[in-house]
Amino acid sequence: MTGVLPSLAERAVDAVEEMDRPDADPRQLERTYARFWLINAVVSGWRRNYVRYLRPLFRESGGGSLLDIGSGGGDVPRCLARWARRDGFALDITAIDPDPRAHAFASARPPVPGLTYRQAFSSDLVAEGRSYDVVISNHMLHHLGAGELEALLADSEKLATRLILHSDIERSRWAYVLFSVGTWPFFPGSFIRRDGLTSIRRSFTAAELAEVTPAGWQGVQHRPWQNLLVHPPLSRIPALARES
Repeated sequence: MTGVLPSLAERAVDAVEEMDRPDADPRQLERTYARFWLINAVVSGWRRNYVRYLRPLFRESGGGSLLDIGSGGGDVPRCLARWARRDGFALDITAIDPDPRAHAFASARPPVPGLTYRQAFSSDLVAEGRSYDVVISNHMLHHLGAGELEALLADSEKLATRLILHSDIERSRWAYVLFSVGTWPFFPGSFIRRDGLTSIRRSFTAAELAEVTPAGWQGVQHRPWQNLLVHPPLSRIPALARES
């Protein structure tokens, strides 16, 4: 377990996650992808996001299309596909990640009806003229530099026709301590614990995220450690206005 709690007063923008390194150990990287489902089930809040934001939207039309940007090991879109199928929605999901290692892992999993994986950037889909009812991402915003974040949000606006929902960790002492304790001594032989702590150090607070968010977007904070960037604001979406 780590000893001294690092300063969390500012974002550790220069910290690099091990799994993002091009020479990351392949075995540890695969173990990391394989365990993402458990981490996301506990900390990412996508069941709540699905129930509060996605299900009411898709209930109106009986389904639709969804794009997951930076899908990593692919567990979040797999969950969304399963929940939609259970609720009787015909949901067509495209999950993209530019990293060939992530794409290879996700594509090798058993196929899920309605779910397609692609190795691509969001800009590639913009260039192809693609569009989707909903665009999401999970725990990706903290990976991006200022220019990359601006580009992602601009691409998202071009790709989404109904709703954009970017979800990320919120940096806090509680998040750091609880993740540090909760993952010790679990997940040996993977980057889960080390990179998770780095992710928290790199993440935005709600106030910091608001400062870099363009006009027309809404920040939503879900305790204890989740920030959402939503476009358009929830009050402008009749099916979701009650959440604004």
